[in-house]
Amino acid sequence: MPSAPTASHNTAVRQLLWLAVALFLSYLAVAMSMPTTAVYVATSLHMGNALAGLAVGVAFGSTIVTRGFAGRFADHNGGKRCMLYGLVFYTLSGALGVAVTWMATPWAAFTMLVVCRLTLGLGESLTVVGLLAWGIGLMGHQRSGRVLSVVGMGMYGSLAAGSPIGLTLYNQGGYLLVALACIATPLLGLGMAAPVAAVPPHGGERQPLGQIINKISDLGLVVFFQGIGFAAIGAFMPLMFVHRHWPHAALGLTFFGAAFVLVRILCSHLPDRLGGARVAFASMVVETAGQILLWQAPNPTVALAGAFLTGCGCSMIFPAMGVEVVRRVAPQMRGTAMGGFAAFQDLAYGATGPITGLLAEWAGDGSVFMVGGIAGLGGLLLSARLAWREHAAMMAD
Repeated sequence: MPSAPTASHNTAVRQLLWLAVALFLSYLAVAMSMPTTAVYVATSLHMGNALAGLAVGVAFGSTIVTRGFAGRFADHNGGKRCMLYGLVFYTLSGALGVAVTWMATPWAAFTMLVVCRLTLGLGESLTVVGLLAWGIGLMGHQRSGRVLSVVGMGMYGSLAAGSPIGLTLYNQGGYLLVALACIATPLLGLGMAAPVAAVPPHGGERQPLGQIINKISDLGLVVFFQGIGFAAIGAFMPLMFVHRHWPHAALGLTFFGAAFVLVRILCSHLPDRLGGARVAFASMVVETAGQILLWQAPNPTVALAGAFLTGCGCSMIFPAMGVEVVRRVAPQMRGTAMGGFAAFQDLAYGATGPITGLLAEWAGDGSVFMVGGIAGLGGLLLSARLAWREHAAMMAD
């Protein structure tokens, strides 16, 4: 018979994995809608790259402004309730996506699409922050790197699967079929997550979000630079393939997501073991190389290789920096801290779509990955500074 602590740990691991599967299914609502929204706006509504990028990015804008709310909600009410509310908003977003297809004019459809994407962004805040708080409560803060890695595998595994599924559904039944699928998948996740036991929130003095952001801003900036590369792939890689008449437009996010999950499986223990800064530095080197390959890609094979390298590089940066976030804040503030921390990534996602959309109109789709490469270099310098400070602190001890 295993000891009680071992049995309790094994139960927590099983619950975390179960919740990660629920997130995988639910996050298909995000993954299926990301490439199809850009294609729908650009090709069905005939509104061009800039508004296609805006339609994708507005969901991340919504997430940015609601992350603080989601973190406070998780700290006060528990991660479970926070996540379940998020899944409800995912479902509502799918219903609004159905309404998009009923609009009489392109501008009416675009306006409803913006409302749909704003709702999805709120669901994103609540779902992911809630699961992070719930998972750290189940596993303990000393395994926060593992929690962040497992949650990321659910998210980005869903992105890998969701892009081809979404585009296949779009080709078969248009945006309506995609929206119906975006109703069904979070309902499945809701049914899986609801029976899992909640973890009571921590008591203690609460600090304002501004103070928490001040403590973690250097870590958040690394994640901000990392997020630009992913956002460029999510918003514009399918369009780049379509515009260049390359086959397999859906495979960019698949290659990215597969690489992301593979590295998470192999390396999820490294931030807890080696420290986040060194892991982030090595990861930024790889992501930057992937973005440069995409920028210069002469054919789809090189482009897919760039997406794969970008996925490898992006994979461990959020958990690597997230481990350091958890170490810097009190237990009762971890939900708020993770919400503020994730907002840096959301800011990258929200800004990249519309800004690089304008660049793509002027200089072509590939130019957005030049921006990703420059951002990668910025993240590389910041993570190198953090790694040096970490090394100096270890030497002083």
